[in-house]
Amino acid sequence: MTQPTEKTIWSTDWDSVEISGESHRRVLFQDVDMTELVDHGSSFEECHFSNVRFNVSVHDDARFVNCTFTRCSFFDATFDGCKLTGSVFDGCTYGLLKVEGGDWSYVGLAGADLRGSVFRGTRLREADLSGVRLEGAELRRADLSGASLRGAELTRCDLRGSDLSTLDPLTVTLKNAIIDPFQATVVAGALGLDVRD
Repeated sequence: MTQPTEKTIWSTDWDSVEISGESHRRVLFQDVDMTELVDHGSSFEECHFSNVRFNVSVHDDARFVNCTFTRCSFFDATFDGCKLTGSVFDGCTYGLLKVEGGDWSYVGLAGADLRGSVFRGTRLREADLSGVRLEGAELRRADLSGASLRGAELTRCDLRGSDLSTLDPLTVTLKNAIIDPFQATVVAGALGLDVRD
């Protein structure tokens, strides 16, 4: 549910700007250009980003908590150690998105086209990843406990080290996905196979 906003930042050019430790709460960012923005530790809480360009931006230890992203573009954006818990993405484009660590629990990414994106060591507990496209992506060492992956396209996705305990292999596409030996045992068990030495 989108929170009501109390302030609007409209059609502003934040292209190549560097911000640090800023705090924004219940702000509507409409048609803002954040291309190549560098963000160190800023906080955005219950904000709504509509048609915002995050292309090639870098976010380090930033917080986007319970935010809504509508028709935003994240081409080649980097989120390092960021917290995005409870945020929802709707109609956004990604392409080469890079996420290192951080907490993305409870995010809504249903149907997102994340082909070629990278998530490493990211917490995605109970995230809605139903119908996501992750062909050729990396989802390494991710905490996916309780995440919804129904209908996810995981062809050629590198899943090594990630928690697949709630993955139902019958409801996703796993062709040529890369997994480690422990995960192979988990997937086999989910398929009802009796794994023995």
